[in-house]
Amino acid sequence: MKRTTILLSCSLSLLLLQTPNALTQNETPLPADPTALPAPLLQVDHGGKIETKYDGFDREMVVTLHKMRVTCRGAKGIQSALKDTCVSLLASLHCPGQQLDYVRHARLQLIFETKDWTKRHPLDERDLIVVADGERLTLGRMKLVNQDLNTSQLIDVMKEVLEVSFPHQTFQKIARAQVVEVRVGRTTFELGEKNLAALRDLNNRVKP
Repeated sequence: MKRTTILLSCSLSLLLLQTPNALTQNETPLPADPTALPAPLLQVDHGGKIETKYDGFDREMVVTLHKMRVTCRGAKGIQSALKDTCVSLLASLHCPGQQLDYVRHARLQLIFETKDWTKRHPLDERDLIVVADGERLTLGRMKLVNQDLNTSQLIDVMKEVLEVSFPHQTFQKIARAQVVEVRVGRTTFELGEKNLAALRDLNNRVKP
């Protein structure tokens, strides 16, 4: 009887020792930092409109971030030409054929709206330079897409649209950066948090 009691006691002890380990193996561990959520859950509500559409004329899929306001509050630096000027951007990724696995090139439009016609960018002041997290990126000379006068609000407003195309790898550097400064001629400004979030969202619509 004494031997049976000893064996039973040992068996219970082994069971108690093994039970926590079994539970530990089956449980899903919680993250050490509760704020360390997956990236999609931390995305900023940027408010931009992104559209994917097939262009049958150019035979390509185009993912477009439609016109999005950057600033209307002046600019950085004493050499800036942004006083009383509103700046917006439009960006698109162009994929040949009906696929999103390969991007042929990226395209960026900058829209300047101002009451002062002297704030236009002449041909020799359209070189686009971007500084992304300290890295200087020369994107080339922007071409004039449109330049006209808007009188719909009883105030003459000059609208100028400049455009440039560049490699997708360069666009990725811009979209993934935390701080992005832009210069066109004498005009200098910085992209806001929502602008950068929208560019990242646009970039995530295609295969890296």
